[in-house]
Amino acid sequence: MEIAILGFGREGKAVLKFLRKTPQFKNADISILDKKLNKDYLNNLDKFDIVFRSPGVPYNLPEIQKAVKKGVKFSSATQLFFESAEKIGCLTIGITGTKGKGTTSTLLCKILKAAKKNVYLAGNIGKPAVEILPKLRKDSVVILELSSFQLQDLNFSPDIAVVLNIFPDHLDTHKNFKEYFDSKTQIAKHQNNRSKIFFDAADKFAKNIAKLSKGEKIAVQTKNFELFELEDLKIAGEHNYKNAVMAASVARFLGVKLEIIKKTVKNFRGLRHRLEFVRKINGVKFYNDSASTNPYTAAAAIHAFSDQPKILIAGGKDKNLNYSPLADALKKSNVKLVILFGENKKKIKKKIEKSGVPVKLVKNLKNAVDLAYQKTKSYVLFSPTSASFDMFKDYQDRGEKFKKIIKWLK
Repeated sequence: MEIAILGFGREGKAVLKFLRKTPQFKNADISILDKKLNKDYLNNLDKFDIVFRSPGVPYNLPEIQKAVKKGVKFSSATQLFFESAEKIGCLTIGITGTKGKGTTSTLLCKILKAAKKNVYLAGNIGKPAVEILPKLRKDSVVILELSSFQLQDLNFSPDIAVVLNIFPDHLDTHKNFKEYFDSKTQIAKHQNNRSKIFFDAADKFAKNIAKLSKGEKIAVQTKNFELFELEDLKIAGEHNYKNAVMAASVARFLGVKLEIIKKTVKNFRGLRHRLEFVRKINGVKFYNDSASTNPYTAAAAIHAFSDQPKILIAGGKDKNLNYSPLADALKKSNVKLVILFGENKKKIKKKIEKSGVPVKLVKNLKNAVDLAYQKTKSYVLFSPTSASFDMFKDYQDRGEKFKKIIKWLK
């Protein structure tokens, strides 16, 4: 049997380890295909029986589609996980959405751990799903954060699906919003009548995804939610309140005591690079929101501090997105200055200029921080609205660099 692992990052390495330990693939010929190893890595995919695609390699690439048409089977770490989890009989919870997946997944995991459940967090956050398979039992609960790239060619849906907000993203990779949306629908399409799907009742796209499920549909809304209020949370923003309500709703359904849910939610401090407080120096508070790679999330970050005058630092690698949501948020905000850097700084400037907020262009992140520090005695919010790959390894690297710059301010 000829097998290829397409993309040799975190998931690709986990798949190789899994295959080598699985009797079914013991005598298989395994090839590693990665652009870092060979620029022609996509050539001759049709010679393989199975190709395990990493999420960093888009499923819509012409070479992949050509191989699919020739009958090559494509799989992934996520597909392998679901095939094995089905045999184990553990409970799977899949969480998707454009933003908030990581926060919701992590908070739900913390609640279930506090309730002494045998719970694991994997997928787009935590470990690759196949890595946790040897530890799973029938009473295990696995929470998977699922991106559009993991869902796109998946033939399974989780026992419990959770759909947060859906808005345009990754349009530098997906052909259009329809393709992006269609990839998200896989979380519901393969459910059965014993499955459950929780969805944001206020989001029309989440509602449309839920309609595709054969399982029980559970609409979640923040209105009249009685367990806790926004003011009870240690994490800022209406969007984070929605995430907390969703995590609490799923935990409640699973029978977790209300006291445990409330206590865990109220003590949750959020994730790094998501409205993360960095430092207060000479009256200036710095917040790191490097995980914000989309104008909608930057708008949510601005609204989270709506009563405070602030400076926004943004910019990075363009994802072929419309920056109108950012412009609209700026019009209604207390932002006094926007400082832009990165590949798309001129594109963002053109879209937000009419908001009435002054805009300055700088060369890099350090220049942006230095200028912001000079210009305010209040809040500095770093919410890039963009991908990081023009100057940084990823959004985590960008966030850590931002924090390092802040650390050296005097």
